[in-house]
Amino acid sequence: MEESTIWWLAAGIVVVAEMLTGTFYLLMMAVGLVAAALAAHIGLSTALQITVAALVGGAAVVAWHFTKRRRPGDPSPRADRSVNMDVGETILIEGWNPDGTATVKYRGAMWTAIHRPGVTPSTGMHRVAELVGNRLLVDPM
Repeated sequence: MEESTIWWLAAGIVVVAEMLTGTFYLLMMAVGLVAAALAAHIGLSTALQITVAALVGGAAVVAWHFTKRRRPGDPSPRADRSVNMDVGETILIEGWNPDGTATVKYRGAMWTAIHRPGVTPSTGMHRVAELVGNRLLVDPM
């Protein structure tokens, strides 16, 4: 059996494994195996084919990792209006405590509201941005 055939079969197996597991990193490794198959087609030695597979596959994994990390992820389910009915509602904050929290009456109960880090707390109307545990994360309107 030709060396390139072995590389193509290995790439196919890794692609099938990626489809079964759903991890995109295996697909990047398959790119490395395809590069090794192409290296076999042009007649490089087995050692160079393995080197090509490792370098291309490893570079693809690293590139995908940094690309994925740079993109903002999906919004947290805690901040999704379709999951949490409190997101988007407005509340009145009359005063902030020294610890950066405020106690507000909301939906007939007393809740603790917090503000985002780096935001100067202010009184007045706020919009609920997210539920963090049993606290309302609010943004000024």
